[in-house]
Amino acid sequence: MLRAAGVGVGDEVVVPAFGNAEVAEAVTLAGALPVFADVDPVTYCLAPDAVESAVTCRTAAVVVVHRFGRRADIARLHALGQRHGLLVLEHGESEAPYDEIAQRRERAAYLDAKLKGVRTPDGGDGHTYQQYVVRVPGNGRPDRDAFARALRTRGVDCRVPVRTPVHRLPEFRRCVSLPQTELAADETLALPVDATLTKRDMQRIVSACNALGGLLQPAF
Repeated sequence: MLRAAGVGVGDEVVVPAFGNAEVAEAVTLAGALPVFADVDPVTYCLAPDAVESAVTCRTAAVVVVHRFGRRADIARLHALGQRHGLLVLEHGESEAPYDEIAQRRERAAYLDAKLKGVRTPDGGDGHTYQQYVVRVPGNGRPDRDAFARALRTRGVDCRVPVRTPVHRLPEFRRCVSLPQTELAADETLALPVDATLTKRDMQRIVSACNALGGLLQPAF
């Protein structure tokens, strides 16, 4: 899509660093330079203000990645693109069937109501919960990685969604300030909300998290 739009050598393309490297790799394959902008701390998608700050006279496009079942503020990003004459492309996640999304939302609502000591995700704007991502703040007590290890010993199949932001990878290393991206990479943890999980499975997840959550500062 970038090549078809004429994006190539000498152009810059604004992309998120919170995620995998495939979007930055696509920009490089088109001959352009990926420029990393910070994410919104609620949606984990590109923050429009951060994108605006990253735009230069060489910027040709923005690639917006929808993350974890939450959509980016695409209206503001398209408006930004129109102001600056930029191509705005969207990179989405595969859509699950409606009944599966409904079951995920049901399980997410259960976790929202029961979990303590972690920051639960904001469910606004049609969240489909491709992943149920909580925050485990590092506050001098158990951090995200210690929390995840302890959950796994209790049989909870959790995962770190983004361990290393793209701007810290050797092939894309940049000296750029992305505080929300860095914090999200350090604090986020995906808990299971699959449609196959039983009520007993969900109770086990809550019990394991809350047993550890008592060691954390209350989430505000």
